[in-house]
Amino acid sequence: MNRNMDRREFLKLSAVLPPSIYFARSSRNPGRFIQNPAAENVLIVVFDALSAENISLYGYRRETMPNLARIAERATVYHNHHAGGNYTTPGTATLLTGSYPWTHRAVKMGHEVIGERERKNIFSAFDQYYRIAYAHNSFADVFLRQFSASLDLHKPQLDLYLNNELALDRFFENDYDLASVAWERSVKRNESGYSYSLFFSSLYEEYSQGKIKDLSDIFPKGIPHTGSDNYFLLEQGIDWLMSQVSQIPQPFLGYFHFLPPHAPYSPRRDYDGTFRDDGVGYLIEKPKSIFGGRENVNLRLQSRERRSYDEYILYADGELGRLYDFLDASGLLENTWLVFTSDHGEMMERGIYKHITPVMYESLLHIPLLIIEPGQERRKDVYSLTSAVDVLPTLLKVTGQELPDWVEGQVLPLFSDASPDPERSVYAVEAKLSEEGGPLFPVTAAVLKDGYKLVYFSGYEELGNAGSYLELFDLENDPEELNNLYDAKSSRSQELLKELMEKIRAADRPYLKS
Repeated sequence: MNRNMDRREFLKLSAVLPPSIYFARSSRNPGRFIQNPAAENVLIVVFDALSAENISLYGYRRETMPNLARIAERATVYHNHHAGGNYTTPGTATLLTGSYPWTHRAVKMGHEVIGERERKNIFSAFDQYYRIAYAHNSFADVFLRQFSASLDLHKPQLDLYLNNELALDRFFENDYDLASVAWERSVKRNESGYSYSLFFSSLYEEYSQGKIKDLSDIFPKGIPHTGSDNYFLLEQGIDWLMSQVSQIPQPFLGYFHFLPPHAPYSPRRDYDGTFRDDGVGYLIEKPKSIFGGRENVNLRLQSRERRSYDEYILYADGELGRLYDFLDASGLLENTWLVFTSDHGEMMERGIYKHITPVMYESLLHIPLLIIEPGQERRKDVYSLTSAVDVLPTLLKVTGQELPDWVEGQVLPLFSDASPDPERSVYAVEAKLSEEGGPLFPVTAAVLKDGYKLVYFSGYEELGNAGSYLELFDLENDPEELNNLYDAKSSRSQELLKELMEKIRAADRPYLKS
């Protein structure tokens, strides 16, 4: 599926690029870096909310990512890889720190990792590299700002938004948070249509709508955005990435976190409708979750949402293919470790839409991971259980660096000196409603081991007087997670529950009030 824009559409896209794309900030640590072009670079590309369950490479019936399948032919593909959480904050923090959410404690929406973990991240670990990072997602950008002392170039989030002509982040670099709040309150209308200044908000709205109106026919479901009017183009983000890796010092560590295919699903016109009437529909009607709301499951709505999501994935895959072709043609793949992954997945089933939910189904936790080592030409496949905590120690190992004692992950199979442990456990945590500075409660925690997944829920209103609720799935024989096998009398249920509860209690112990 090769999608190409015509010249008219390309000019429309180019015309709305803000001047900020042409500006690069100077290094925060001038004189620190010693360029060594012979060393190997590391480039991490994250597509937000991308579930492996919706990717053709992993067996999905729709061909959602033909370019990823093409890239896989010269990559190491991990088939059983899992996120550390079910939404951006815990998922991204796990990837960046190599530690689980109960350790880094970035579990509430938009929160940072705890202070003692602030200097324990991938950027500080690669202190001999030129380090550059950007995130479309505000929750992911929280960590880039928190870790900025270990970055040579942190591209401000708003720089790659279409309406950032005033570039608050450049004029108010030391007071960005205060300036952005003032801007939001005095000029921009919030989602309810209210602002402190109707005059300024009206001017701004007229200006911003005029700026993007030519894009409306290119994006029939709406121009990609986050919030009410932070419009962006994935094409622009990919262009900026390519411009930077072509000129920054080597070796570099680059972390680029793009929002698509995160909702709202807004594919370009040449991808919109691709899967309409393809007959895929919903393959299996799944039982409604206790967290699925009061209304009955609407299979037609779920099917429509999934199709929109799949077409947005297809659009994002087109830009991934463009990036890959550039890296290949430029020769960067000869001396660069390329990592492609996500922070969490997405779901439209059981009465639940997207990923703001307590549940831990595979559509939310099972994420893609591909690694291309410098000069790799042949595909390798790994089916061992792996986690986002493993990415950081693996990249340190393959670039010849020592593994710090604070990482909780393992070096990934094929790059480790040890054989994969068939008895290994990996974990995921959701606790966005828990009290800051206290134990994780309410909480969802999952342990995956030996083909099974046990999920523990505690403290949610939906549980009523029950207090807690447990699920156990045999992922090998029941990949759709249709049958809850939890039985308090079974040895497997009790062994996994004991292991998980010991982990939670140990993690919460420092946060218990005396």
